[in-house]
Amino acid sequence: MESTLIELLVLAGIAVFLILRLKSVLGTREGFEKPPLARPEPRSPQRKFEVIEGSPDDDIVAYVAEGSPQAQALAAMKRAEPTFHVAEFVQGARGAYEMILMGFETGELDGIQPFISDEIFQSFVDAVSAREDQGLTIEAEFIGVRETAIADATFDTATSTAEITVRFVGELTSVVRNREGEVVEGDAKSVKRQKDTWTFARQMGRDDPNWLLVATDA
Repeated sequence: MESTLIELLVLAGIAVFLILRLKSVLGTREGFEKPPLARPEPRSPQRKFEVIEGSPDDDIVAYVAEGSPQAQALAAMKRAEPTFHVAEFVQGARGAYEMILMGFETGELDGIQPFISDEIFQSFVDAVSAREDQGLTIEAEFIGVRETAIADATFDTATSTAEITVRFVGELTSVVRNREGEVVEGDAKSVKRQKDTWTFARQMGRDDPNWLLVATDA
């Protein structure tokens, strides 16, 4: 009898050991078990798009039509001077427009002489002298540049001379007074819109980064 009991206890112990062993391997399940997640398929390597030589230059086509003579001239400027950027030129031209225009309006020409050609400077001197002879003075305040657009661009490969023509629409107030201080033209409270077309020139590749105003056509 005792041997039979011992055998039953041994068998029971083996059964408990096997049950615990199975749980440790299979784990437990509760409710509805989610199906195993499918393994993601390996992704094909993404293609890297490179700029192909001859493709449009965004820095150029943002200002002139693709393939136009102006675009070709701007591209030639870049080849002659790789650090040249059209966007930077346009930004600089806006600043030059304000500085030169206000220098002419107020008659303070010394500060703008380094940025204009000798011919343009002399025409400014003559105009300011004519105003002074009539006893006229101008009081002006620059409001801002409303529009800036490249109208033309040329490049002389023989001399590396670049010319870019820019159309400006500026806004300012301007009052002309006579010797007695009376207003003979303009209104200090009225904003005047002024349209100008200016041409800037520079020899590409030179250390001097300044462009010169070489022509004006209002």
